[in-house]
Amino acid sequence: MGDWIDFLQWPAMAASLLAAWLVASQRARRRLSGFVVFLVSNAMWITWGLHDDAWALIVLNCCLAATNVRGIVKNRNSQDTP
Repeated sequence: MGDWIDFLQWPAMAASLLAAWLVASQRARRRLSGFVVFLVSNAMWITWGLHDDAWALIVLNCCLAATNVRGIVKNRNSQDTP
């Protein structure tokens, strides 16, 4: 089981990059997608961190997940810009 968790850091990294790209969009729907992808990457990083006892990474991603939930809520109230 450990092999796939060791590999998990790579899709987590790719998801984090994709999410950062999406949240920079001027379109609310893309930003929302970015925050959701960030939450998925947070879950992957937390899983990897638990496996490797990386407690600072786990705490960081829990805090980042909270900011991503905040982003989803704030994005819900925004309008698309042209």
